Amino acid sequence: MGTHERDGEDRGRGGVPPGGGLTTGEVARRLGVAPTTVRTWDRRYGLGPDAHTGGRHRRWTATDVARLERMCALTATGIPPAEAARTVLGEATQVAESVALTAPASADTPPQAQAPVRRPSDAPPLPPAHTRSRAGSGLRLGDVRQECKGIARAALRLDAVALDELLEAAIVEHGLVAAWTEVIMPTLQAVGRKWESSGERYVEVEHFLSWHVSGALRRGAPPSAADRPGATIVLACVPGENHTLPLEVLAAALAERGLPVRMFGGALPVESLVTAVRRTGPAAVGLWAQSRTTASRPLAQHVAAMEWGVRGARRKPVVLTIGPGWSGRTVTGLPRPTGLAEAVAVLESVVSR
Repeated sequence: MGTHERDGEDRGRGGVPPGGGLTTGEVARRLGVAPTTVRTWDRRYGLGPDAHTGGRHRRWTATDVARLERMCALTATGIPPAEAARTVLGEATQVAESVALTAPASADTPPQAQAPVRRPSDAPPLPPAHTRSRAGSGLRLGDVRQECKGIARAALRLDAVALDELLEAAIVEHGLVAAWTEVIMPTLQAVGRKWESSGERYVEVEHFLSWHVSGALRRGAPPSAADRPGATIVLACVPGENHTLPLEVLAAALAERGLPVRMFGGALPVESLVTAVRRTGPAAVGLWAQSRTTASRPLAQHVAAMEWGVRGARRKPVVLTIGPGWSGRTVTGLPRPTGLAEAVAVLESVVSR
């Protein structure tokens, strides 16, 4: 059984073990923040665990985690951390006072032994109820892996340290293909829906997340494989297409498998694409199009018809039309994989012929 499965055993409500609570590291992973952020919120704003247990490590209960989740939700909307902390602690004080008024203390418990109500000395009056944010991560993620929520929160906060840690952890734990398909892509899609429905807000979040995903791919990918005659794979975005991230993921996945890849990035002009194909003599060419306005059947057919090699042994590349832009624009005889795993499988098969 893996560590991830063991961590999930015997959890009480909210995923917190009923016996001793979560460690700071577990809380950080749950929230999608760096452990140093949790410790800073504890030290600077008093958002630490209410109960102090014996031993070196502090344990966080479901109530403690709920406060931090509220803190994440407020900071994700742009509220400064200090103001968010005052709001969280103020709300906790109101709840505690309400419970104290409605639940009489036991006659056997002296007043000084009762749990103190946490009240920040500098907490300002709470804002009116109608102005308080009730946002969670701010994104409609649906039924996704827990890591998606953490990555989304880190992206909304523009927290570079936490985002890098979470992306790296997802790739290590699930592998590149599964991490992209089940964690990273659903989060990117949720961010895209957010800014589309918010009047062009959150564009900076999408750019920030995409940049860090690209960085995580580059850091995690092995060195480029050496050329092998007839085994090189050329990847490029069609002219006018600048969405390179899915192609970067494909390049990294192929590099993991030791396949020689030549990546040319976004909006490669037609003449440059033709030159690159002639110079490399690839076994396969992957052409990415995000939009139907950039997908060009004539271009794909032209590249597929190119030949090289000595007379009697001339070769042509297998051209893959990749991306949603090719939907409804299928080119007869050219494979059109619908996902990352399928594209990797097709290219592996082509190279191994």
